[in-house]
Amino acid sequence: MEPRDSELRKELNATLQARSELGPEYESALIDSFLEKLDQRLDVTLDRRVRRHLAEQQVTVARGARAPQVPLGNFGERFGFGIISLILAIPLSAIGAANAGIEGLVVAWLGIVGVNAFHAARSRPLFRRSEACTKSEWED
Repeated sequence: MEPRDSELRKELNATLQARSELGPEYESALIDSFLEKLDQRLDVTLDRRVRRHLAEQQVTVARGARAPQVPLGNFGERFGFGIISLILAIPLSAIGAANAGIEGLVVAWLGIVGVNAFHAARSRPLFRRSEACTKSEWED
């Protein structure tokens, strides 16, 4: 068990002990106090991780290597987008066919195919970020 976990456990035990001594009328104030301490701890941890990540990026850039990039078109994203577009295709087809007949159905499906084609083309080199744009969004 890490020291931070034991400190948090001690804080929780102290809050529960105080609740049993003070009674349920102070319960909300005690819970708010404990959650505030937990929130402060999370802020400190998150700040530390962000600073570490930025330092690693700066070291990588200083050494002349490209910053690691997340691939734009991974399988899960493409698969999920395809499933969502097929689910949305049902009501769009019904609306298009009900309002404009076969022409409305064709227009709806051309829109669905166009959106999916654009999404698939995103992973092509034409739509990738240039090396000049590798500066982190966290930096000023």
